[in-house]
Amino acid sequence: MANDVPALALDVDWELRLGFLIHDVSRLRRSAFDRCLKPLNVTRSQWWVLAYLSRKDGMTQSELAEELDLGKVAVGGLIGRLEKSGFVRRETDARDGRINRVFLEPKGKQLITKLRKISHQFNQQILSGHSNFKLETTATTLEAMKKNLLAYLEQSEP
Repeated sequence: MANDVPALALDVDWELRLGFLIHDVSRLRRSAFDRCLKPLNVTRSQWWVLAYLSRKDGMTQSELAEELDLGKVAVGGLIGRLEKSGFVRRETDARDGRINRVFLEPKGKQLITKLRKISHQFNQQILSGHSNFKLETTATTLEAMKKNLLAYLEQSEP
């Protein structure tokens, strides 16, 4: 045998346990992170809009909707609230007047700096006590599961 690690044979109990654990950790993480964001009066969805804009300022509303896996109307509402708070601004595209581009305002950039610090502290707290090896193994496993799920979803429906 090339390596001494046996192939994983999942029984039904383990499959159910893993599914529940992934679901529970995801749900609890969202709830806990929402609590961290509450003092800043920003929602997790608004944070995601700001995070994407921090990487690619000037995205269209359609691009943001696609990246966030949300409807255009929902993204429009998020952007509207962020715009009202002075964190972003919408501008009509110079080449196509039907397209709105979204840009970070200085106030939004300042908020992103705060949010990144909060996110970093939050992640440090929930990952404390775990070695880099364990975290890398977990990330590798989750990335492989994500890849398999994306491949499954790309298949035509049965």
